[in-house]
Amino acid sequence: MITEHQLPHHHNDNCGEIISHIPDNDVIQSVADAMKQLGDPTRLRIFWLLCHTEECVTDIASAIDMSSPAVSHHLKLLKSAGLIVQRRDGKEMLYKAAETPLVSYLHQTIEKVGSISCPQ
Repeated sequence: MITEHQLPHHHNDNCGEIISHIPDNDVIQSVADAMKQLGDPTRLRIFWLLCHTEECVTDIASAIDMSSPAVSHHLKLLKSAGLIVQRRDGKEMLYKAAETPLVSYLHQTIEKVGSISCPQ
């Protein structure tokens, strides 16, 4: 957060207060990365699915009618943005949405914007 900043022009009285609450670059970058990944319709569908269930690559690929290698590529990007997590179950890797406030807010936003009813 920026602590104190003098602007060259004084257009309103609460600008200093607002400027003092600008998130730092790391926070903004994290949100921008997440939103960038969800800007792709395929990743958005995968993310929404994984907000509701834990699945392997094969089942995700079948659910969205894509090849497993293509789904794996999208999962890698979602994971690098911190939106999903993985765990090993025997020979399979299972994926689900990360349990973070950002993921929760994004999930809720997707459902509100798309007027989608959550199955749970």
